[in-house]
Amino acid sequence: MSDETNIEYYNQNADAFCEQTWAVDMSDLYHPFEAYLPPKASILDVGCGAGRDALYFYEKGYDVTAFDYSLELVKNAQALTGLPILHRSFYEIDERNQYDGIWCCASLLHVPFDQLSDVLMRLVRALKIEGVAYLSFKYGDSMREHNGRIFTDLNEQSIRTYLTPLPVSIQKEWITEDQRPDRVERWLNVIIQKKDFLDDASQCRMAD
Repeated sequence: MSDETNIEYYNQNADAFCEQTWAVDMSDLYHPFEAYLPPKASILDVGCGAGRDALYFYEKGYDVTAFDYSLELVKNAQALTGLPILHRSFYEIDERNQYDGIWCCASLLHVPFDQLSDVLMRLVRALKIEGVAYLSFKYGDSMREHNGRIFTDLNEQSIRTYLTPLPVSIQKEWITEDQRPDRVERWLNVIIQKKDFLDDASQCRMAD
């Protein structure tokens, strides 16, 4: 199953998806991420969906760039937020040392295992030194199909497979329950910070 199949799902279900996710209270996730950001930080919202989080960060005074690969979600997010939303894929991220923070809330979970390392490297390159990224995945250790979409599920061990080669440290890692009504999924949440490691010593490490 390809990325295009995932995008087709969101294009066909954009209105329903936005309705289901727009009002979810994300404050318990915002606050740990914001703790690492400077005032007026530059934030990249990766796979912004309805634009809920992009609008929150914008209203807090951050410099927000948001994108989604689903054109119908882009249209919805623009209408709901009034913000410019880019139509773009993960694989087109080519910035270097540009953002203080990168927000990947329930977006990278659609990146297949064999492409996840490339996408994570692109994100880390786009971060400034000491910049942080928030990542969330449904909790598990498999790639599966559900309702016409692929999901890449990770746990504390499997995510290190992808983070270890990168010049990052894990600042915070925690498990949460899905906040949407009638949903029982658990989520892995991780905040990583870009470090200025030497190439021969670059590796994911836990913060002291």
